Amino acid sequence: MIEFIDMQYFDTHAHLNFKDYDKDRKKVIKNSLEGGVFTVNVGTDLRESRKVISIAESYKEGVYSAIGLHPLHIKEEDFEESFSEYEKLAKNSKVVAIGETGLDRHGEDLEKQEKVLRKHIELSKKTSLPLILHCRKAHKELIKILKEEEGLKGVVHCFTGGKKEAEEYMGMGFYLGINGVIFKMNMEDTLREVPLERVLLETDCPFLTPPTEKGRNEPLFVKYVAEEVARIKEIEVKEVVKATTENGKKLFGI
Repeated sequence: MIEFIDMQYFDTHAHLNFKDYDKDRKKVIKNSLEGGVFTVNVGTDLRESRKVISIAESYKEGVYSAIGLHPLHIKEEDFEESFSEYEKLAKNSKVVAIGETGLDRHGEDLEKQEKVLRKHIELSKKTSLPLILHCRKAHKELIKILKEEEGLKGVVHCFTGGKKEAEEYMGMGFYLGINGVIFKMNMEDTLREVPLERVLLETDCPFLTPPTEKGRNEPLFVKYVAEEVARIKEIEVKEVVKATTENGKKLFGI
């Protein structure tokens, strides 16, 4: 049984809308809320963006949504055509961020990905909602794009960069999303130098399950990420949880 300290946790990036939870989604969310975990469920296309809003609307607090087109799905949806629909969805009070959007070298056509990213940036500026950024092996390109813009805020989800990239993102005011990747990659030197004031916790569930658990990931398992961050930074878990939850609430206006 997972033991929680008596504090509010915040899983700032989840996908409870995915089919992995179709049989027990309500139970998973109930367990998360009872375990003290707030969650932002993140859309990956128009259909999933509508779904995360629908899920969030079933809860008074603790369950929120982000809307956007994932860079690996741009072949399946014309974002130029669907942009007006995202604009409408962004007006929903349960929507706290735009994304996930970004660049991914495992996908095709980085040039098209950039165009879609810039449309998300446009929507972020129009709505004053923060960006949730996805980046895989394209930090140089993403940083260049972000530096060309002004007044942006958000989080680099599932951060996998090094010290240099961390400094670049933080210098622009972005948070770094830390999840189960820290159990797979050696990020200790980088994470030690990242101040807690710039860290958000996330699970990216159903992916990146911590090694202490089996099967799909869940928001409850954000506890293990908090513990690992505390171990690496040699501080109390309570300090990590307090800071990262405050960071998430501040960024997402909760």
